[in-house]
Amino acid sequence: MTPPATVLLVFGRGVVAGAGGYRLTTESVARTEAAVAYVRAHAEAFRRAPGARVVFTGGWPHGPAGAPAPPAGYREAELMRALARAAGLDTYARSAAETRSRTTVQNLAHTVQDGLLDTAEFTAQRPLGLVSHPWHLPRVRLLAARVLGLSGPALADVPVTSPDPVPVRRERAARAFSRIGFLGVRTPEASLRRERALTRAADRIGRLTPRR
Repeated sequence: MTPPATVLLVFGRGVVAGAGGYRLTTESVARTEAAVAYVRAHAEAFRRAPGARVVFTGGWPHGPAGAPAPPAGYREAELMRALARAAGLDTYARSAAETRSRTTVQNLAHTVQDGLLDTAEFTAQRPLGLVSHPWHLPRVRLLAARVLGLSGPALADVPVTSPDPVPVRRERAARAFSRIGFLGVRTPEASLRRERALTRAADRIGRLTPRR
């Protein structure tokens, strides 16, 4: 039997700004609830494992261009963590929030850079759990191999069961872009440099492309 992951990395899916302040999208709520449900289902393993924790990650990925980021306490990961703690997460595991990232690459890299995984070593017997929707997990795995050097049974999928309608063609393109664009990357720092270079290249191409 595959051992449960006792360190979870939860990927956000957006924050919405409105008249009443900032709130999580339905999809971000679903991912938070999936993480809490997983921890409850494996409560004994989380209580026994040294270093067991749940890391929520995300800043403000879907904010409109030029708009200010949410204030401290209302970033994506902070809102997910608060929701999980209100649901009783603290009974079973420690938690942390990485609040700087806007992309999946940054989710992974900043989590490491901020020391939120400490010096944990992930193996088939002690995998790192990835909490997200099923369409997103293959790309997370691909990037985890590049950024964290983890693959195969060292990673455990924790899929969200509620629907999240994402265009299949768009996600396939994003996955192919990640596979090619991050080829040869082996560290968090290198992944962030590569992402910045790819973003600059995409911006230049966009400026050169005639608008119809």
